[in-house]
Amino acid sequence: MPIDAAKAVAAEPRSAEIAWDHKDVQLYHLGLGAGVPATDADELRYTLESRLHVLPSFATVAGAGMGVVGGLSAPGIDIDLAAVLHGGQSITLHRPLPISGRAVSTSRVAAVHDKGKAAVLVLRSEAADADGPLWTSDAQIFVRGEGGWGGDRGPSERLALPDRTPDVTAERPIREDQALLYRLSGDWNPLHADPEFAKLAGFDRPILHGLCSYGMTLKAVVDTLLGGDVTRVRSYRTRFAGIVFPGETLRIRMWSGEGRTQVAVSAVERDDAPVLADTVVEHS
Repeated sequence: MPIDAAKAVAAEPRSAEIAWDHKDVQLYHLGLGAGVPATDADELRYTLESRLHVLPSFATVAGAGMGVVGGLSAPGIDIDLAAVLHGGQSITLHRPLPISGRAVSTSRVAAVHDKGKAAVLVLRSEAADADGPLWTSDAQIFVRGEGGWGGDRGPSERLALPDRTPDVTAERPIREDQALLYRLSGDWNPLHADPEFAKLAGFDRPILHGLCSYGMTLKAVVDTLLGGDVTRVRSYRTRFAGIVFPGETLRIRMWSGEGRTQVAVSAVERDDAPVLADTVVEHS
């Protein structure tokens, strides 16, 4: 088996220094579709360096996503990228992210779950700078064809949607070139750009990065429910429930509660096919 679960979990954490500046933050925001309308005061917070703030989901690409890269190259892990899908993502913010900075990112395989016909790798990365911890990120990586060794299946909880009309529903269009722009933030998997590679992976055409939908969704929550204040976000988690293609539209439904917003995301053009599920933003 290309995945040796015991070896992967027991491996020593890997550390690397990462750095970013305002250009990396702006590129990430543009990859999420920020800047429309280009002169809108709210959008300028994502695109203009003199007004810039950092969407917390930037943590998933800071340093070109070295935490996930380190996990996928850990001892005991030998997998084909064509068999890999991002199953879920969570981030916990320890303080607001700076516009530019240097940090040490430490990554490890926190768990390997046996789902029968697939394996799920939980890749944990923790970043800290000279002032202390910045964020903790868990990526759940779904690897088709790698299960069935009799290991722990791991958690399988599903979060029921509230039995009421959403407090806010937002629609966010995905540009045809959005995956090509988003991948410049560090996720070079050809699944999101190369039609031939996408066909090998079982898709008619390249799909959008799950983390792009993830960032677009958090931006919608911040902009519509949190007064545009990114510093209010404490944590954010999701399960990637389905794919979305460039050119489609995300329908983002939000149910707001005290310190917590639950979200469901679907693809408008495919009869609201699920895109993100079990999605929660914790905030002040």
